[in-house]
Amino acid sequence: MAGDIRIERMTEAHVEGFYRALDIVARERKYLTLLEAPPLEDTRKFALSSIGRGNVHLVALDGGEVVGWCDIRRHFFPSQAHCASLGMGLLPSWREQGLGKRLIEAAIEGARTAGMVRIELGVHADNPRAIQLYERVGFVREGVSRDAFCVDGEYTDVINMALTFRQV
Repeated sequence: MAGDIRIERMTEAHVEGFYRALDIVARERKYLTLLEAPPLEDTRKFALSSIGRGNVHLVALDGGEVVGWCDIRRHFFPSQAHCASLGMGLLPSWREQGLGKRLIEAAIEGARTAGMVRIELGVHADNPRAIQLYERVGFVREGVSRDAFCVDGEYTDVINMALTFRQV
């Protein structure tokens, strides 16, 4: 039940669980750019380095098991440090229960608190569930990268979306 799930900041203690969840979702070969998780030590370096730089990394926990994650990573160059990229995933049995919305809303609030102004993402055009979630929490479509994702010779467009906190 998604309501019983705790959402917490990722720590080193969560890295192996994050790695397992990332690998399961990646091996579905349809939601993430990755088709399998990088080696555990590379995943550990990535996560700990990003957390150390003050990025938002949240995990959804069922007891001690990582069942989902959402990260918002600030762009590297100073001229784009107000921008960040969002990535997230849920294990298959935890989808369509409201957990994705809880997770992304908590991550967005963390990004706002950290002073980020713009959050960007790319979502596969054949993933209407994710597109609907992103639109519900305030992301808008900014464009389409045609044939930007390809697995086993099947091409899929990627919809580029963003959320900005700056009032114009």
